[in-house]
Amino acid sequence: MNSRTASPLPAAVPFIIGNEIAERFSYYGMRSILMVYMVSSNLFTEADAVLTFHLFSMGIYLCPVPGAILADALLGKYPTIILLSLVYCLGHATLALDLNRTGIFLGLSLIAIGSGGIKPCVSAHLGDQFDERSVSLLEMVFSWFYLGINLGAFIATLLIPYLLEKYSPHVAFGVPGVLMAIATLVFWSGRTKYIAVPPIGIKNYLKVWKTPEGVFALKTLTLFFLQISVFWSLFDQSASTWVLQAEHMDLTVPLPWSGGITVLPSQIQSLNPLFILILVPLFSRVIYPIWEHRFPISMPGKIYAGMLLTTISFGVCSMVEFLIQSGAKPSIYWHVFAYVLLTAAEVLVSVTALEFSYTQAPPALKSSLMSFYLLSVALGNAITVALNYLFAVFHLPTAGSGITYYLTFTGLMLITSIVFRLTTRNYIPRRYMRPA
Repeated sequence: MNSRTASPLPAAVPFIIGNEIAERFSYYGMRSILMVYMVSSNLFTEADAVLTFHLFSMGIYLCPVPGAILADALLGKYPTIILLSLVYCLGHATLALDLNRTGIFLGLSLIAIGSGGIKPCVSAHLGDQFDERSVSLLEMVFSWFYLGINLGAFIATLLIPYLLEKYSPHVAFGVPGVLMAIATLVFWSGRTKYIAVPPIGIKNYLKVWKTPEGVFALKTLTLFFLQISVFWSLFDQSASTWVLQAEHMDLTVPLPWSGGITVLPSQIQSLNPLFILILVPLFSRVIYPIWEHRFPISMPGKIYAGMLLTTISFGVCSMVEFLIQSGAKPSIYWHVFAYVLLTAAEVLVSVTALEFSYTQAPPALKSSLMSFYLLSVALGNAITVALNYLFAVFHLPTAGSGITYYLTFTGLMLITSIVFRLTTRNYIPRRYMRPA
């Protein structure tokens, strides 16, 4: 009897991954046109749009903390996900119906509460479907989960900018709302299949943090996540400053049967989920086996390698900005190369960190520790906001315009990579899984 026969895939997995595909379509579809709409509508300057975008992104990754407390201590993961998904739907509806500044701020606030609140719960809920008997499938299913995220994102980042270009902003922002409603329905449909870990109550929840396991997890993982936040500071700019940079590039893609097509600056973001769909299987089936055959590979080691690739990707964008400032109009293929590097870094950092955050967290704190990982994304966006503010104070080019801007982030990522390597090289992983 092989391991797959002995450890069948939990029946709940398709519902959770199906929900994730539709939910990520809704989020990334809205996100793909947010910068373009804010600037083109003349409601925001470029600098204000970058600030608003990263404040929203920061909010998305601050809300996981109250969402995780609801899930671990008070309601349980499934009720929390359903409740906050409804808030999420309301945010999309507000954004689609009222596209002035007030509607944008209110809609984005509700989306941040809903999307951010469910983030640590969905991935932790997926992990809860596995026990010690089926733990061998966990890495594979988290890879599927990440592929689902990027399948939804890829389709959305191609389709939604097109809808904005050809139809109206109300249609373009409304379609993601419809997909979020579908995501909620899919998740609700699997309600009889789920293994539901009950909440432990607020008193017990607070006590767990004081146990040796809780203290160790808090201290160790917090140090990890603080350093990973710099990766997210750079990564999330692929949807803000990279889009603004693309507006000054040659966006023509030559085709053998015609003169070529011209892509929209916001559509360049679709390269990231497309490359994820290619690179996740490539890493898991080819690169990691070859790597592990030559020498042992740890989860911190994967993350360190991803940080180095992120440094190089921003170095490429620094070169692009140099060409632009020199009067040239560089080809969009420079961004294609940068996206290959950044996406490979994402596989090494983000996919690994998902599994790491779940397996290193004690059972009663799965959602909470996952929310701390997501806080690293909020902190990353806060770093971007803070540096943009400092650039404005010192009258340096902001909103991604100017080679100094890109070199600053490139240097910051390089320094963080070195520090991360030094502080994690001797880490001995733990593993907490539900008993079979």
